[in-house]
Order: sequence, then structure tokens, then C-alpha cells
Amino acid sequence: MPDTASLAPEDIAHIIQVALAPAFLLTALATLLNVFSTRLGRVADKVDSASARLIGADPAEAGRLSRQLSYLRRRSFVLDVAVVLACAGAGMTGAAVLTLFVGALRDAATASVLFGCFGVALVCTVAAIAAFLVEILMAGRGIRDEVDRQKDEATDRGARPA
Repeated sequence: MPDTASLAPEDIAHIIQVALAPAFLLTALATLLNVFSTRLGRVADKVDSASARLIGADPAEAGRLSRQLSYLRRRSFVLDVAVVLACAGAGMTGAAVLTLFVGALRDAATASVLFGCFGVALVCTVAAIAAFLVEILMAGRGIRDEVDRQKDEATDRGARPA
């Protein structure tokens, strides 16, 4: 731990100012994690619903529900990746802040560690957002597939003789 008595007030103020960027990143990551967990809960609800309908379903419906469950499994995996990346980003941001306060930017090695930690945090954050984008696109495709299936069923019911 650096001797804070030897630091000028301007140095301490600079350290606090530099620590604000990671604080904002941590807030953003916490918000993303909240969104990811909410979406994961919605996927879990759909899995529960599809699993309940699978019991007693006819073979055609069982096949469709099985495909839906497989699709929901892939979505949950992508969300898991997003959560892991966001948590890694948050951990690296925390490491950057600790490096900042412990090293107080006194030497090049500390600056390199700080740069590396914060750089990895930003890469993880961008990757988490990319994984989230993939999941959003998957969800949109799932909605469009369901709408098409419902339209096809409605057309089939209308085309059948009464």
C-alpha cells in the first residue's frame, strides 16, 4: 500500500477521478447482468411450459416441442456465455481499480497491469454485448417461426372441410 502521506492532494484527486470510469463500467455491467438474468428467467419459463405440454402430446406436436426445447437450450447457453463474459469484465474492472489504488500509478509495471486489466474488462464487456445480440436475434427468429407456425395452422384449419 502506498504511503498516502507522501501523495499530494492533487495525486489523490487524480486517482479518484480515474477510478470513476471503472465505476461507471461496473454500473453498466450490473445493469446488463440484470437484463441477462431476466431473459434467462423468461427462457426458463418457456422451457417449463414446453416441457409440460410435451407430456401427452401427439407425435407431431412432440417433435415440434422437442425442437423448441433444443432451441431454448441454445438460447440459454448464449445467455450463459454473456453472463460469464460480463462477470469476467466486472472482475477485471475490479482488479483494475485495485491496481490503481495499490500501485497509485507509480511505475510502468503498475500502469501496464492497470492497462491490461481494464483492457480485458472492456473486451469482455464488448463480447458479452455481442453474445447478448446473438441471443436477441435468436429470440426474434423464434418469435417469427412461431408466428409462421400459427399462420400455417390457421390456414390448415380454414382449408379443411367442415
